[in-house]
Amino acid sequence: MRQGPTSVSIAPSFEEPAMRLRLALLTAAIPIVALMVYATAASGAGSKEAGASKAAVCAACHGPKGISVNPLWPSLAGQQEAYLAKQIKEFRDGVRVEATMQPFVANLTDQDVDDLAAYYASLSPCP
Repeated sequence: MRQGPTSVSIAPSFEEPAMRLRLALLTAAIPIVALMVYATAASGAGSKEAGASKAAVCAACHGPKGISVNPLWPSLAGQQEAYLAKQIKEFRDGVRVEATMQPFVANLTDQDVDDLAAYYASLSPCP
């Protein structure tokens, strides 16, 4: 850091090239860490077979194959697994509030959610 006649250095005692190198390494590592976190979260920890049996109660609104006949209720078939899991957990945890969903998701475990998400993601979307 350059110092003028009236400036005072408040930076740590690192030399500028060393700080630039550390910043470059940190900046390069952030996307890699983010990708690792995303890959772990979207690794398909759910079982579509287990999800199929757990989805029986969901079928009343979202259809037996995840295709809703009522425009008020979304079709779940073919949605991305990570997206479905995130939305179901947000309903369960009260982040998203919907009175009709709350009783159905309130007691779901993370594994239940992952199974449901895997099942609906495996279905063909509506035509």
